[in-house]
Amino acid sequence: MTVTTDTRLLKRTMAVLAVVGVLLLSACSSGSGAISTVEPQAFLTSISQPGVTVLDVRTPDEYAAGHLETAVNMNVEGPDFSTQIATLSKSGTVAVYCHSGRRSAMAADELAAAGFTSIINLKGGIADLQAAGAPIVAS
Repeated sequence: MTVTTDTRLLKRTMAVLAVVGVLLLSACSSGSGAISTVEPQAFLTSISQPGVTVLDVRTPDEYAAGHLETAVNMNVEGPDFSTQIATLSKSGTVAVYCHSGRRSAMAADELAAAGFTSIINLKGGIADLQAAGAPIVAS
């Protein structure tokens, strides 16, 4: 083989490996088809449907300071989050929100990994819901 042939072979091999790597990473990513990330107005429309469980995944103190009236509080960073979500119906829709979107994305990924098939994740946080007209209640 010549140096040119070796270089072409190496480039082709690298390209194939790059494609395989991207495919493997996307297969393992948290981009589950069970999760829909939506804007606040779409989130509010979704949670108005019957049978949707609204999940506030912030801390109990944050929840007490203000939350959606129908929301159930399960702290995604708490030690018993996986046990708590096991009490929910996997066949129903679960809508999750938090303060900024980071924790709700974590919760949505964990719900999907646990077998939930219909998850609505709020893009943004509770302040965005309030700005969209959602009433916030304190407990």
